[in-house]
Amino acid sequence: MDLSNVVILVKEGGQSLENPVATQENADNQQQAGSVQENSQAGADSAGAGFGIGGIVIYIIGLIALFYFFAIRPQKKREKELSNIQNSIQVGDWVMTSSGFYGKVVDVADQVFVVEFGTNKGVRIPVRKSEIIGNKEPNLTMSHLGTEEKESK
Repeated sequence: MDLSNVVILVKEGGQSLENPVATQENADNQQQAGSVQENSQAGADSAGAGFGIGGIVIYIIGLIALFYFFAIRPQKKREKELSNIQNSIQVGDWVMTSSGFYGKVVDVADQVFVVEFGTNKGVRIPVRKSEIIGNKEPNLTMSHLGTEEKESK
């Protein structure tokens, strides 16, 4: 729309007299702007109505539930299993420490195990109960693949 033909005349009382051609164009423009504004406002109202405070609360509760089932619950389960393993250890059991060392338990105290490491039976080290992560014997045999490689060399 070209507004170069619009002429506005002002009377002494402050009222404006407009060009009749410009008046019709202004009225059309105002009508179009009003309908666009009403449409955008109606769209905003309908979008906000579906996701109000109740929607936000449900969304937050859903996020908390997902976090619980995928992060907190499995971690508690692992901690419980580890605690059961640590409580079931007795003298003579093979254990693995958190640093990856295997040893045999020779004495059990309140929160400390005395563990014998390596082939030298004189190396006995006290280890905190919380540092034991497994109750298993090390696999000291050579694998089939490893023996074939040594034979070929």
